[in-house]
Amino acid sequence: MAFKLQNKRIEKITFHTLRHWNATMKYYKTKDILHVMRLLGHKNINNTLLYTQLVNFESNEYHVKTASTANEIKELLEVGFEYVCEKDGLMFFRKRK
Repeated sequence: MAFKLQNKRIEKITFHTLRHWNATMKYYKTKDILHVMRLLGHKNINNTLLYTQLVNFESNEYHVKTASTANEIKELLEVGFEYVCEKDGLMFFRKRK
């Protein structure tokens, strides 16, 4: 694949690289370091804390959705949206891009 795409960096991707990426994404989505620690099988929280410093996810761009029924609210929360406020009978949710 590295030859076909002419990208030698692909050869440096290992299982450990994918493990780090997955753990970082899981922490980003859940903000639950203990969940990530259990997922990785770490016994020491200091090992897991490395994943919180790998990527800066701070962004001012959001996906914004509204919900007016319990089912819509449930669906938005299940995919990672967070509640912001309510106005005119609509609940507003956001999720970082």
